[in-house]
Amino acid sequence: MKNKHRKFKRNYIFTSTLLLLTIAITHIGRAKIHHPFAFDNYLTALTDTIPPSMDSIPVAVADTLIKKNKPDSLRGDSAHRVKVDTFSVKMSKDSIDAPVEYEAKDSMVLDVTAQKLYLYGETGVKYKDVDLKAPEIVFDQQTNMVKARMKLDTAGKILGQATLVQGDMTTVNDSLEFNFKTQKGLTHSSYFQQSELYNYAQVVKKVDAQTIYAFKGRFTTCNLDTPHFAFRARKIKYISKKMAVTGPVGVEFENVPVLPIILPFGMFPLQQGRHSGFLPPQFTVTDGFGLGLEGLGYYKVINDNFDITTRADIYSYGSWRLNLSPTYRVRYRYNGSLNFSYQNTHQGFKGDADYAKNKSFFLTWSHRMDSKARPGVNFSASVNAGSSSYTKYLPTNAIIDQSNGAGGSYSQPQSFANQLSSSISYQKTWIGKPYNLSVNLNHNQNNNTSVVNLNLPDINFNVNTLYPFQPQEIAGSGKWYYKLGIGYTGSARGITSFVDTSFTFKQMIDTFQWGAQHNIPISLALPQLGSIQISPGFSYQERMYSQKLFRTWNNQTNKVDSTVSKGFYSARDISMSVSFSTAMFGTLNMKDKNAKVQAIRHVMRPQMSIGYKPDLSKSYYVNTQTDTSGRRRMLSQYDGGVYGPFGYGRSGSIGFGIDNFLEMKVRDKPDSTREEEGDGLKKVKLIDGFGITGSYNLLADSFKLSTFNLYARSTLFDKINITASANIDPYLIDSMGFRINKYAWQDNKVSLGRFTNGSLSVSTSFKSREKDKDKKAAKNELQYDNYDNLTADEIEQQMDYVRRNPSEFVDFNIPWSINLSYSLSFSNVLRRDYSGFDTRLTSSAQFNGDFSLTEKWKVGANGYFDFQTLKIPSFSMFISREMHCWQMSINVTPFGLWRSFNISIYPKSGMLRDLKINRTRTFRNN
Repeated sequence: MKNKHRKFKRNYIFTSTLLLLTIAITHIGRAKIHHPFAFDNYLTALTDTIPPSMDSIPVAVADTLIKKNKPDSLRGDSAHRVKVDTFSVKMSKDSIDAPVEYEAKDSMVLDVTAQKLYLYGETGVKYKDVDLKAPEIVFDQQTNMVKARMKLDTAGKILGQATLVQGDMTTVNDSLEFNFKTQKGLTHSSYFQQSELYNYAQVVKKVDAQTIYAFKGRFTTCNLDTPHFAFRARKIKYISKKMAVTGPVGVEFENVPVLPIILPFGMFPLQQGRHSGFLPPQFTVTDGFGLGLEGLGYYKVINDNFDITTRADIYSYGSWRLNLSPTYRVRYRYNGSLNFSYQNTHQGFKGDADYAKNKSFFLTWSHRMDSKARPGVNFSASVNAGSSSYTKYLPTNAIIDQSNGAGGSYSQPQSFANQLSSSISYQKTWIGKPYNLSVNLNHNQNNNTSVVNLNLPDINFNVNTLYPFQPQEIAGSGKWYYKLGIGYTGSARGITSFVDTSFTFKQMIDTFQWGAQHNIPISLALPQLGSIQISPGFSYQERMYSQKLFRTWNNQTNKVDSTVSKGFYSARDISMSVSFSTAMFGTLNMKDKNAKVQAIRHVMRPQMSIGYKPDLSKSYYVNTQTDTSGRRRMLSQYDGGVYGPFGYGRSGSIGFGIDNFLEMKVRDKPDSTREEEGDGLKKVKLIDGFGITGSYNLLADSFKLSTFNLYARSTLFDKINITASANIDPYLIDSMGFRINKYAWQDNKVSLGRFTNGSLSVSTSFKSREKDKDKKAAKNELQYDNYDNLTADEIEQQMDYVRRNPSEFVDFNIPWSINLSYSLSFSNVLRRDYSGFDTRLTSSAQFNGDFSLTEKWKVGANGYFDFQTLKIPSFSMFISREMHCWQMSINVTPFGLWRSFNISIYPKSGMLRDLKINRTRTFRNN
């Protein structure tokens, strides 16, 4: 027992000693070994990729944060939780200031010792505004560096590339290295876009968020992987949204360098929106001006509300032109533009027979007020005025190009613009009140006669129809006198005329005259008498004049002499009437249900009126001899006044008229896209309107029957639009064309009378189906958006530019289209010396169309033919070639006052619009 006890004690001592030794070694070893971070805590608690060894948060605080992120069941009582204000935690200087998010579709490997994260598959890393996607990504937490590269399959096909997105810039690369903290990076074989430039470079170095450098780069506006053209430079610097600067730069087409074309340096603007800068000129050649540089100028942005464009034209024969074009805008209030042009023209050489020298100016102003700025108030202006000789010496290739975003300088080729007009208008509508006011300043001038007419001012005040006997609330149908209404219209106008080539202030005062008028209409809408609507009416008018015209026959000169007397004069007129109107319907239904035509519907709307007008203006008419034969006419002393005279004589007339509408129902084709009537029928309009109106004066001494007014309008086959009107005089005429009191159907003649004037117009258009309707819709939507911030005049100028340069705006989405129209008009006009009548006849046909020779070639033409002279006064044709990022156009005008041809090759990009290769020749037919 004793030995066994000693043996047990010996074993116990040995075991205890070995256990204490193991504990001591373990304790010492734990004290000397420092783990980089807790692997389990890193995967479960931390929300970013910052290693604990790099963080300055104390261990105790970190443990508290880790415990705080665990479920409540593991934390214990919520009363013992420790809240830490994260804003008071101090961060180390070498740490990044935002979390890094990462993902990988295939796998993710974490190297704890090297503090690197490997992502495979469709991977992504996000940090602030940086978004990186690549097949493979390596993230080094110690250096904050991320590396990405492309991946190929076994056949060498690219499975994915490294794509870096920062802000609005996207870079596609074969490989890249990027530092999250410094925002610097290096990429290889990179594709990226800056504004309208598509760029490629072997090496790209990013120094900050705005600046990058490229080595052996290529840039172009062609968006193909292999562009049709490009610029190449060894070194390029890009400043985001500002400019790109290069060293020596060369040009290549289809990867073939154009060796002679090497520029010493290049500067390409990348700014969006408006910015100041020089406007390069366009080289041109004209027959009358010689060699020229057109459009040389400078665009200056003053502020967000105001900018100004200055352009100049210089020609080798000594002519020059200066244009000043400011524009202004205040959002939600108003916007406008002004253009002043002054030209000094030398056509030909001194000493030549055709040498001409001229100084002239031209002014345009457009102003538009936002309707929401001041409800009920509107102010607008559209001014086109200047010297009559300005358009005479304006070259046809001087144009406005509003599409450059800075506003253009030049007007359209205005050599054909014989009439100019302007209008400045102020309108005021009192909200909740029945009256409104408008004040207008109008101008028009004829460039052939140089006569300028001004309306200074034209005032109109209107009161809407008031119903004085109508209560605010009506019970039932109401009394008949509730519909008794009274209104008011008042206007005043001042006019003056002068010749701009000999303008004097005295001449303008001497020709100034004014006038005013009042009109008070009274109407009553009586209840219907069956199907007949009865509407009585009464009207009182008064006109005021500033002069009287006295005309007498001069036996010595055998003509009518005129004298003017200034003063204040007035005239009045009263008229009353009762009108009757109704509508009658008739339908012819076919018995055969399988017939093509199933029904014909006819609607007639007859109307009749009885009117009376006393002769209140008899004292203002004078029976005056007008020719050597002793013929006399009743001439008013207020002829030539602002508002003209009232009609002569009393009138007790019966008016009549009838309007017709005709349509039919036809059986539609099963594959038709038209709206069906429910049983396969559709409506086809045969006559949209056809009628006749006239009157008979019971109180007239002679010529009791008025002229008959005929009209008709129709649309045939939904393609051909027809509009016609004519006046028929039922009385015979003498040898000089004057009416005699004898009907045309007297003496057993079959005739309704003679046509005194009339017009006919026929138009139609055909086009093929669009190849891609979605593409067309997107294009229209883009064009519509571009018009949102333009004034009506600017839109009209752009549309005029499109009409004059069709080759630049051809639609290759429509293979062919054609538009045809024909117009005919005639009228009998009394000669100025009252010696008879002249018949003026105009007849012309207009045409325009285009068709695609191939998918990329299009040919078109437009013009008109004058049947009276059997000539083609105007004709032009074009050929256009679509070249993806470039376009070529040829315009030829072989007929007309101006003959010209133009060949242009230009890139479609607005950034490179000044690289247009243009050849223009213009010839004027004297």
